[in-house]
Amino acid sequence: MFIAHTIEALRAHLSAYQHPAFVPTMGNLHAGHLGLVRQAKPLGDVTVASIFVNRLQFLPHEDFDSYPRTWDNDCAQLRAAGCDVLFAPNEKELYPEEQTYKIQPPAALADLLEGEFRPGFFVGVGTVVMKMFACVFSEAKGRRTALFGQKDYQQLMVIRRMVQQFALPIDVVGGVTERAPDGLALSSRNGYLSPQERAEAVHLSKTLQAMATALRAGATDIAALEAQAMDSLRQRGWAPDYMVTRRRSDLLTPEAGNTTPLVVLGAAKLGTTRLIDNLEV
Repeated sequence: MFIAHTIEALRAHLSAYQHPAFVPTMGNLHAGHLGLVRQAKPLGDVTVASIFVNRLQFLPHEDFDSYPRTWDNDCAQLRAAGCDVLFAPNEKELYPEEQTYKIQPPAALADLLEGEFRPGFFVGVGTVVMKMFACVFSEAKGRRTALFGQKDYQQLMVIRRMVQQFALPIDVVGGVTERAPDGLALSSRNGYLSPQERAEAVHLSKTLQAMATALRAGATDIAALEAQAMDSLRQRGWAPDYMVTRRRSDLLTPEAGNTTPLVVLGAAKLGTTRLIDNLEV
């Protein structure tokens, strides 16, 4: 596996290839990331992953400084998964000066759900992804593919629409959410959970499953369904931010009688750890 710490070295190495398939990460890798790498292998002639903890998408009170950096283990896992190239710039390399040009996704999508509880999050995500695309795909001469996990459902939608509106020649592919045997969605932040919290954490996905089951059975009172889900988690000691039913097309609340495809999404804190998950209905 070739490791590039500079944009120049990355571009020089990738100039020999036609069709990069790219998996951006913040490191502290788990089976979900590695599944994306394996999914990327047949989609290009070189598989590229990145590790960069992006300060722009963290709020001042969030865990940027304490976010786990597990370099040696990450490299070993990427090699085992068949990754060809790892791009691992430091902050000075990716942001040699203050990043004053930024991607501002539309408020109708970026200011709800995650954007409501993490203001500016999608500005940081859109900006770093656009810059990563410029680094990884600048030498590509044909098909370009980027893979993102569906666990970050809203993020995937933001990136897809960014690519569409800027007419970027990139196929954005969503990877299915990888789960532990008990159903907990894999996340780098699961490592923050105590053993007791880890046993409890599965109830976020179970609550979403209950919402999805009720919707499939014909439930029409969306507000009551959401309130019941919030109360259920609070009674178990969680601090939920949202447990909602939304249209897959735009993440807005479905109208009564609307048969458009739906998704249930949740975000909640268990102790000091904030977890997110979703299920398409």
